[in-house]
Amino acid sequence: MKALLASLLLSTAAASAQVPESGRVQELNFSAEEVDARMEDRYIDRTVGLAAAGKLDEDRALLARLRYISTQLIREAIELKPEAAAWQWEVHTTSDPEVDAICMAGGKILVGSAFVRQLALTDGELATLLAHEVAHVVAEHARETFSEAMLLNRLPAVPLEVVMARLDSDLSLQIRLSKLSSLQESEADQLGMVLAHRAGWAADDMVSFYRKLAASEQSALVSGAYPATASRLSMARGMTLLFDY
Repeated sequence: MKALLASLLLSTAAASAQVPESGRVQELNFSAEEVDARMEDRYIDRTVGLAAAGKLDEDRALLARLRYISTQLIREAIELKPEAAAWQWEVHTTSDPEVDAICMAGGKILVGSAFVRQLALTDGELATLLAHEVAHVVAEHARETFSEAMLLNRLPAVPLEVVMARLDSDLSLQIRLSKLSSLQESEADQLGMVLAHRAGWAADDMVSFYRKLAASEQSALVSGAYPATASRLSMARGMTLLFDY
């Protein structure tokens, strides 16, 4: 019992970190290794399920594009966060229409082919989408969200899987975390554009992506968890001015 308690206290010991580029301070109560392992388990479950349904990596041309583009972005992610060099990065595509794009902690990327076709994304626009997702993991947003969820529940030293299960099922907790979620999305927009720019993609493609996103009313990427699409497009235009400066 004492060993279990010591393990829980160790895993939930708060640590301070800073988001690359912005310098925003985060309080993190779970280790990166534990979060990465749990998210890898989820990613494996999801991709295995998609493969069993015949919905994984059918679009080989898109998969090749994603892997080529992500290689460049991962290189820049490692420059910003050297720990990312040790992550087991994976890239897959799915025909599941419910999937837009995700990148889980530890570098697990999944992109929906239907979404890419819906927006008719060019390589530069696809790079902007991928860079946004990569930015989430570089900024350790999942680790931050789980840490904040534990604090909001006022439950000291609970295992990560308990927090994850609570977050999945508790709508009120999700609502209380909405302000943090919106902040993280704005941060991923900006950091993602920095990654895409450093990887050599044109600023015009980044603005074009957010313009297309603003015109799409069916995507989860324009849901209430995200800043207003007009604000995101304005942000993209403002960022391009910084790149040109």
